[in-house]
Amino acid sequence: MRIMTFLTAAIVLAGAPSATVAKTTKPAAFQLNETTWTFVDPGKKVKARESIDASGNYVENTVGGKHIDHGTAVMKDDKVCFTSAMTKDGEECWTTHAVKIGHSMKTTNDKGEKLTVTRVKYVPMSIPK
Repeated sequence: MRIMTFLTAAIVLAGAPSATVAKTTKPAAFQLNETTWTFVDPGKKVKARESIDASGNYVENTVGGKHIDHGTAVMKDDKVCFTSAMTKDGEECWTTHAVKIGHSMKTTNDKGEKLTVTRVKYVPMSIPK
């Protein structure tokens, strides 16, 4: 009986969140994997489409299909950080939050530049040949 009581108590305690865990646990950050966005590329001044695949790789092309950029995207707290494979600019981080397909959000990068992006239905993309 004592063993049964101990095992039951151990199972209950193992499954119950402690007050410390509940206070320090943050909700999962919004994930951009398998999402597609449209926006006006600030550097190229063209309408662009960018897709981020399941592994966190992004491809940015003009809406007409001309390749602009590609690299990796990772979430860091409430920001998405892009690292281009085509430039030596390093990591560039933008604010983000959950957005439904068809809706837009205003985002700001670490340099204070602002951009409006619209989430569209996910379209896998690749670098044009």
